[in-house]
Amino acid sequence: MDFSLTEEQEAFRDVVRRWVDAEAPKDLMRKLEADEENYPFPLWDALKAQGFFGIGVPEEYGGLGGDVMMQMIFARELARTAGGLIWTWGVTSFAGAKSVGLYGTPEQKERWLRPMAEGDLRVAISVTEPDGGTDVLGAMKTNAVKVEGGWKVNGAKMWTTGAKVADRLLLLARTDKNVEKRHQGLTLFFADAKAPGITASLLPKLGMRAMGSCSVTFDDVFIPDEDVLGEPGNAWHMMLPTLNNERIMVGAQCLGAIDGILEDALAYMKERKAFGGIIGRFQVLQHYVADIATWQKTTELLLYYVASLQAEGKPCGVEANMLKMVATENAVMAADLGIQIMGGMGYSAETDMQRYWRDHRILRMTPISNEMVRNSIAESLGLPRSF
Repeated sequence: MDFSLTEEQEAFRDVVRRWVDAEAPKDLMRKLEADEENYPFPLWDALKAQGFFGIGVPEEYGGLGGDVMMQMIFARELARTAGGLIWTWGVTSFAGAKSVGLYGTPEQKERWLRPMAEGDLRVAISVTEPDGGTDVLGAMKTNAVKVEGGWKVNGAKMWTTGAKVADRLLLLARTDKNVEKRHQGLTLFFADAKAPGITASLLPKLGMRAMGSCSVTFDDVFIPDEDVLGEPGNAWHMMLPTLNNERIMVGAQCLGAIDGILEDALAYMKERKAFGGIIGRFQVLQHYVADIATWQKTTELLLYYVASLQAEGKPCGVEANMLKMVATENAVMAADLGIQIMGGMGYSAETDMQRYWRDHRILRMTPISNEMVRNSIAESLGLPRSF
């Protein structure tokens, strides 16, 4: 029942926190996020120099090792200042290292894990279809046909974050149309993002702007057999075990954002003066920070609980969905109150409160909508499917 960190975990957290304050301060993150046309290479390079891309990668492949708890701690600390820019680290670490580590052959692990751990290989997730969103299976039109030595891929994807600067795409495509159920006949590729026939175009958006989400088209793209991850046709069952990690990552990001929101709100309330004194003496604003602090603690406890279940290899699918729902809604509510506390300055691009709101509003819809999460939780209680 004790979800406090171990001495080793606390020491790691303190190291990361000092590094974040020194190398990824909020003013730099705000500047990088505002530059929508350019990927945040300064943050990538700083993470690489410190070796943080090795978190979660086995030491035998040049990584630092560590389980989901270590990744969670790092994600929380980085998100406190970076907000949505955390995915500079997160996409490659989870979609790249996690996927190759789980599905890859020994040869594929040796080929890709080492450069990922060293920060020399960037990955983007290419799963969502233009007509899809949460209905990944129903909208799957991207197809791959077997040819000599590999596969020929045609189709399109949306919201492939970082595609323009990626080295590899974690690509899901249909390889068999003659199946009984929609989840059958899908194959996962670790495709060369620079292969002929691949075109990536930036999609302007509200938040996480500098991450460069893209639409990607595949026009007779050849992918060799050695770039197939796992068994062809069985990708959906392969990917399901990684979903809990994704939910935990989102939970950690949102908790880190709440940390930053509370930090900024308290600092402003102690400095800003109105009506003869600091605004921190106003009861209504005290109620606002009390709510934010309570959301912070409830998110933290649920995150630690779910991460501990995952680290111990225990079932946690329902709990991970609950975490995703609670964390994303708490983060958005906290940011909204933070803006209210700071008034016009909270709405100003000169501060981070508006960025926290913009960066985390999308997480109520992705990687699965909170409405679908609620459906799933209800089904786990014995109710029928509602769609």
